[in-house]
Amino acid sequence: MDSGPGGVHVERRGPVVWIRIDRPERRNAYDLAMARTMIAAFEDAADADAVVLTGAGGAFCAGGALDQLDDPDPGRLRALFTASLRLVDAIRACPRPVIAAVDGPAAGGGNELVVACDFAIATRRSTFGQTGPRVGSAGVLGATNMLTVQIGEKRAKEMAMLCRRYTAEQALALGLINEVVDDGGLEEAVGRWIAEIRALSPRYLEIAKISSNQWWHQSADNMNTGLGMLVQAIGSEDMREGARAFLERRAPDFRGARAATDAAPEGGRP
Repeated sequence: MDSGPGGVHVERRGPVVWIRIDRPERRNAYDLAMARTMIAAFEDAADADAVVLTGAGGAFCAGGALDQLDDPDPGRLRALFTASLRLVDAIRACPRPVIAAVDGPAAGGGNELVVACDFAIATRRSTFGQTGPRVGSAGVLGATNMLTVQIGEKRAKEMAMLCRRYTAEQALALGLINEVVDDGGLEEAVGRWIAEIRALSPRYLEIAKISSNQWWHQSADNMNTGLGMLVQAIGSEDMREGARAFLERRAPDFRGARAATDAAPEGGRP
């Protein structure tokens, strides 16, 4: 197994590349170094038959790390947001089929990784959903655009705006994932899918995949615009309050935090 920096492990199992996010203490939320490692792994997987993206320690991925949002560094956050866009684009641009193997929560940007993958298989204990407005952010890299194509506009808005959680069975019914398996049966199920993929023409699989990216490419302008708006909101009180509440494991008080900011004397804090 090749260990990438910052908690990402890239492993070649014969003709299959496994990319495992390994930061279970923070539910596999990724930082800039981890995002760059994953991007490189997808770009280097062109000679594989398939790529599997998964998480360690009972979680899939909680998206980008929130530990710096309560006192944000605009430059670092801009770099993380940009890398997140490059990551989902790398999944779509990878010429090989990419399978999300989900065991545990896929939340926020982690849910958007599922949206970006070609196929998704999940254990029964897995959950799915966006975190956006609940933590002072918005899911602009799949959840507010491409997800509509996958599950329909009303359901996509429900997921992206209301931040509800969905069981694996519900995600299957919505069309977000392809199969639900018993807990402990994930790798066996992934093996079945890979065997099916390996019986097919790699050349024409690539043609089918790249051709099916039509809707993703049509969402590109929307993703870039959304990313620009997120960058402009860096340091906003809603972002700070969402991050503080997440780290303190409490419900956020966006209106109270905003009112306190509005009441502050000009040029300083109350």
